[in-house]
Amino acid sequence: MKRWIFPIIGIVVLGSLIAWRLGINHKAAAAQLEQRQQRTHTLPSVNVAPVVIRDVVDSFESVGNVQAPVNVNIGPKSAGRVDAVLVHSGDAVKAGQILVRMDTAEPLANVAMQQANVAQAKQKLAEAELTQNPTDVGVTSTIREQQAALGTAQANLYSAQTNYESTVATAQATVTDDQGKVDGASAAVSGAQAGVRSAQANLVDAQAKFNRQNTLFKKGYVSAQDLDDATAAVEVQKAQVDVANQQLSSAKSALGSAKAQLNSAKAQVSIVKTTSTAGIQSSKAQVAQARASLASAEANTAQRPAYAANLEALRATVAAAEAQLSDMQAVLGQTVLTAPVDGFVTARFIDPGAQATAGQTIVTVQGFRHIWVVVPVPEEVTNKVYVGQSANVVLDALPGRTFTGNVTAVIQAADPSSRQFNARVTLDNPKNLIKPGMFARVEFIVARVDRALTIPREAVQQSPAGSLVYVVGADGVASRRVVTTGASDTNGIQVVTGVQAGEQVVVMSAMPLKDGQKVRLAVQNAAAGGGGHRHQKATY
Repeated sequence: MKRWIFPIIGIVVLGSLIAWRLGINHKAAAAQLEQRQQRTHTLPSVNVAPVVIRDVVDSFESVGNVQAPVNVNIGPKSAGRVDAVLVHSGDAVKAGQILVRMDTAEPLANVAMQQANVAQAKQKLAEAELTQNPTDVGVTSTIREQQAALGTAQANLYSAQTNYESTVATAQATVTDDQGKVDGASAAVSGAQAGVRSAQANLVDAQAKFNRQNTLFKKGYVSAQDLDDATAAVEVQKAQVDVANQQLSSAKSALGSAKAQLNSAKAQVSIVKTTSTAGIQSSKAQVAQARASLASAEANTAQRPAYAANLEALRATVAAAEAQLSDMQAVLGQTVLTAPVDGFVTARFIDPGAQATAGQTIVTVQGFRHIWVVVPVPEEVTNKVYVGQSANVVLDALPGRTFTGNVTAVIQAADPSSRQFNARVTLDNPKNLIKPGMFARVEFIVARVDRALTIPREAVQQSPAGSLVYVVGADGVASRRVVTTGASDTNGIQVVTGVQAGEQVVVMSAMPLKDGQKVRLAVQNAAAGGGGHRHQKATY
């Protein structure tokens, strides 16, 4: 008997469990049926917005940099030591203000020496003119004069040979310094390229997140807010890519400028060598000429024609000495460097005591009375941006202020890397508030429609029949209408046909709608896209 008890108990327990489970399933099915019946008899809840009449203003915004239209590099016309730099970066200057003083010791000495040469040449000419007939005394005097001229020529040759090495060394030092600038600019380009790659990677990641959110949204797993956030994230990353490309373009421009300075410095070395070599050869020629003149004087006779030729040669010597004196006086006048325009000192490259080569920049002065904002414009918008067009400019460095300027140029060649065209907006800057290098946002008004019927963008859906909306009447019935859309802006879209002012259109629905379906109003928006509301997208 005991062996049959355990199988019977197991069968009873199993039967009880099966019955309990079937009861639970029956209750769950009944509950689901009741919920479906409740949803079937519940009116769908919708949000609506009115069709309003307002001006549709379509604008295009681009981000650019502030540049100075007047940029002057100030440096000496001849090599020399910098005696004083009277300004620093950031100082305001007026036109004609003294900025740099070069060492005047050598130019003053050259002027004094040349003045002595002029006086000596005039004295020789006067003595020759007073002597009407050649005599032994005259011949002796001429010989002595030519000996003095030979000594002067030899001294000039020695000076030219001595200055050659120091001048070339100074030019070579400039080449070394500019090579360092090129290396630094190359490193900046590499960093900017890394920034572009990082921004592009972030954009790919944001786009992938948007695609996932869009898929989940279509299945009803996420809200439209999440989809909008993903869309905004994609737009932000696109802007970051644009900014990174601008920084790369600026770094490449700086690299090109550094390379140009390096090439100029290398060319200056060649020029210095050529000029110094030419000066040495000229001095050698003068020595040879002085020796020839001395030989001629020593062989001079008392013949009148020879004496007359000697007078002409002395007059030519006086004229040449005076010309050289004028050149040296001009060099002396160039030891004081002044500001050519009103503006600010934006860079200072050399300190007092340094040796500057001819044409080397010591300070840079930029004029800010008028300022440029250079922004990239996509190819599809280029034909809507034109010279003379008004533009609004907002600067991150000056929050809360909007500046109005005019387009003064549209560059007709696209940037090879970004395939965009640069537009230049000119602003008045009487108080010098706007500085070169500032980050600027420029808004161009590219289209405008006055008194247009407008609704929120999210109210419009696309179907095989075209664009359509649902209009909720006073009786609470949603009617489907095919509409024709027009211009749009950030606040909504124009409806050309299909609706009338004051009608209510669905901007959000809790469930798909049908034509002629009774609905229940949830929240009514004040205006089409106005007031800063972010609407949920309508589901039809």
